[in-house]
Amino acid sequence: MRDLRSLPAQVRRDIGQALYTAQKGETDPAAKPLKGFGGARVMEIVENDRSGTYRAVYTVQFGDAIYVLHVFQKKSKRGIATPKQDIDLIRRRLAEAERDFNERQK
Repeated sequence: MRDLRSLPAQVRRDIGQALYTAQKGETDPAAKPLKGFGGARVMEIVENDRSGTYRAVYTVQFGDAIYVLHVFQKKSKRGIATPKQDIDLIRRRLAEAERDFNERQK
């Protein structure tokens, strides 16, 4: 959550609102499925600010819990695709979230 706290105030509020909506079991208009993760199990929130474009990625696949997998500022000027290193990090954190969720179910 340190990454989220470092964002510009309005971006932080907008992403926080979208995450709160997800916690209530709904989908915020700013959230959409992240490509390459099989439908709506991994969601992406994109917010723009004068200082750039910011993204928060979370998963809702674990029942009543959501896991924020990554929050970052998109710095690449080439296209809208999420950079490979960010996708790799999201995949690792998704696997960690799944392990955490399974441990909590025991």
